[in-house]
Amino acid sequence: MSRIGKSPINIPDGVTVTIDGNKVTVKGKLGELTQEVKDVAVKQEDGQIVIETTADTKDQNAKSGLYRSLINNMVEGVSAGFTKELELVGVGYRASNQGQKLDLALGFSHNIVLELAPEVKVETVSEKGKNPIIKLTSSDKQLVGQVAAKIRSFRKPEPYKGKGVKFVGEQLRRKAGKSA
Repeated sequence: MSRIGKSPINIPDGVTVTIDGNKVTVKGKLGELTQEVKDVAVKQEDGQIVIETTADTKDQNAKSGLYRSLINNMVEGVSAGFTKELELVGVGYRASNQGQKLDLALGFSHNIVLELAPEVKVETVSEKGKNPIIKLTSSDKQLVGQVAAKIRSFRKPEPYKGKGVKFVGEQLRRKAGKSA
């Protein structure tokens, strides 16, 4: 069996887990998330969630680890939440938000306006002399990553000067330019 799938998930205080057949619902202070589970059994035993396989096949072994990770991310998301930070590197690159609308100036002839899902909270930080930063926060890890990847896809960092939208702390592979 998968090593990840074997380890139980601890349920923190303030989080309730409901298992209804093949549907797992997790409620916490930051929201409610639901996941449908197939081919594995999910049980709740004295403050922990345990994933068990019904047969010892390679497919079920892999799915036990998958669903354990998904349910763990749900528990972590409704209790603490997930945050992704993006940095805009380049002259004239700006970001501003009004509610759930994110307005990006990334060197194109027009600004990019992106309407974000209501589950994702967006915040933009612009300090003089520093690159603008976009902070995305949500209880759904998959949704935060997907929105961050979408924003990054508008202007990926290029390898020569490093200009573009990058994750905070991301190490870019730099190339040397032309040598004269």
